[in-house]
Amino acid sequence: MDSIAVALQPYKDTVGLTAAIVTVVQFFSGVLALNEIRRQGNTKGFSVLPFLGCTVFCLLNIQFGQMLRDDGMIGVNFIGLALNLLYVCGFYMYTDGPQKTAVWGLIGLAGAFTVGVLSYVQYEDPKLVEFRFGVILTGLLWTLVGMPLLGLSDILKNKSTEGLPFPIIFLGAVVSFCWLLYGIILRSNFLVVQNLMALALSAVQLSLFIIFPSGVAKPPPSPAKKRN
Repeated sequence: MDSIAVALQPYKDTVGLTAAIVTVVQFFSGVLALNEIRRQGNTKGFSVLPFLGCTVFCLLNIQFGQMLRDDGMIGVNFIGLALNLLYVCGFYMYTDGPQKTAVWGLIGLAGAFTVGVLSYVQYEDPKLVEFRFGVILTGLLWTLVGMPLLGLSDILKNKSTEGLPFPIIFLGAVVSFCWLLYGIILRSNFLVVQNLMALALSAVQLSLFIIFPSGVAKPPPSPAKKRN
């Protein structure tokens, strides 16, 4: 990895800027989901978890960026934090009355998790905190990226990727690749491992669009003809 890092070092600012731009573009992909919610007038078929997860991830990444002294990472995640907070508010607005309590419960759990992690970071041994904090971020990132695969059984059953958000997954793959390169340049093992696995998960999801084109489901078998 060192040889690649040395070769890419002159392009550090360019790679970092590219990673920042595509990440911000990906953050705006939440507008697509929120617009669909607005069109149908409710949140049926949608979950607040992706928005909450991204909110938590961005907030924790701001802290991680401070550890790495990387202003670009901090700035990008501030934008992501602001946008995903707006998405959570928009989701709540269109949530039916009885389900608002459940949304508040998830918000509370996300807040408690975030406070717990940030508190831990403040009191952990400085020699250990970057590694252990990186493990937490890695697990959270993989959970967010792999979340669309929760519906894999339905995709295989229906032989259709109609429920998968192709633009979000594609942008996620591009973002992971850019941050992978940036992690190599910074010689940050966590950024490399995080985004290498995230890229692999995105590749698996994108391959499903090739195997099972969206909207193309296996036709049901024709009923057997009655014998005379």
